[in-house]
Amino acid sequence: MIAPHPASQPRQFLEYLYGVAVMRALPLHNTAAYLPPPPRGRTLVLGAGKAAGAMAQAVEAFWPQDAPLTGLVVTRYHHIPARPPGLKQRIEVVEAAHPVPDAAGLAAAQRIVALTQGLGEDDLVLCLISGGGSALLTLPAEGLALADKQRINQALLNSGANIAEMNCVRKHLSRIKGGRLAQACFPARVVTLAISDVPGDDPSVIASGPTVPDATSGADALSILKRYRIEIPGPVADLLLSGALETPKPGDPAFARTQVHLIATPQQSLDAAADAARAAGVAAYILSDEMEGESREVGRVHAALARAVAVKGQPFQRPCVILSGGETTVTVRPVAPGEPRGRGGRAGEFCLGLAQALQGQAKVYALAADTDGIDGVEDNAGAWVEPTTLSRARAAGMKIDDYLERNDAYAYFAALGDLVTTGPTFTNVNDFRAVLVL
Repeated sequence: MIAPHPASQPRQFLEYLYGVAVMRALPLHNTAAYLPPPPRGRTLVLGAGKAAGAMAQAVEAFWPQDAPLTGLVVTRYHHIPARPPGLKQRIEVVEAAHPVPDAAGLAAAQRIVALTQGLGEDDLVLCLISGGGSALLTLPAEGLALADKQRINQALLNSGANIAEMNCVRKHLSRIKGGRLAQACFPARVVTLAISDVPGDDPSVIASGPTVPDATSGADALSILKRYRIEIPGPVADLLLSGALETPKPGDPAFARTQVHLIATPQQSLDAAADAARAAGVAAYILSDEMEGESREVGRVHAALARAVAVKGQPFQRPCVILSGGETTVTVRPVAPGEPRGRGGRAGEFCLGLAQALQGQAKVYALAADTDGIDGVEDNAGAWVEPTTLSRARAAGMKIDDYLERNDAYAYFAALGDLVTTGPTFTNVNDFRAVLVL
């Protein structure tokens, strides 16, 4: 594919870079090299995440057709890709809710644990893990009901907690995450293929690490819940503090026959986008694949850098594209009784903060989108910012401060026709941000 001209087609150029980043992370392009040979016993495929359906299809495509293969994975609603003609389905794929778990996710987790019964040393378990698995693979700990997990999960999402904090809590309130799935599979060999959606690519954080050791503690989880003022039933708090809900730690015999491969990462996708920009004659600079913090504040930092490049020609020379990844957060502000809550996700809120700080800076264009194609729970992947964003909004009677106050990025950019909508991409290497300075 030929890249659109960045000067005459800045929006299309940034969308092209986003497409390159997503393409680099697709399971079909990254799975074959990491598949082990078939075992003497049976091969069971288990998994969870937004990419689980596409990962299952990739395994089916590359696994020897004469070798037995069965299993079950759970993915987000509407995240099962179309099946290629002639590809036989050998792995069952079911759907459940994300980011707040539902009964379908609970049923899938129960079935996955049940499938591990009777595994032996000659058997192989392929675990397909990707972002979103924490919500999709839900099996509440002792003393918790699904309704408790739903409430706690929603509170964590609204709190501004980072992904490592959220998943520390999720691991300790679960009977399948935090290495417990590997315990259930023992003594079978467990090979995990993971697509990273977390800063630092820590396998114990990706989907709350169901097949890897957990170095955090129940006391850590309780501290996080207290920090964000999230209530849990008293008996469960006592269990966390006592260690009764502790996860298996490094050195546990359950992990003696486990192996993890990261088949796609945020850095790889950013590198691919940077290479594509340079091939089109535009200098590319990757700030980091591990950016965290409040989305709007990260947007303002990007705006300050872009303005310095546009006005002073430093620290980079124009034209250039500034790329970053990671996982920012949104602290959802309370609304007055009777007022509708705003809509939008991390990418949209980043764009609000960016546009507000850019103040219509000439020759600066930006796109921010989630690589899974869904920004939060909406139908868009992200949004687009250009020099006319604020002026067009003001002409329509829209004040950006009002939309930031109620976390309403979706409505702001929808009214301007500046949502980026792709539909599910069937992969997930987290946030993608590109700021083009011409």
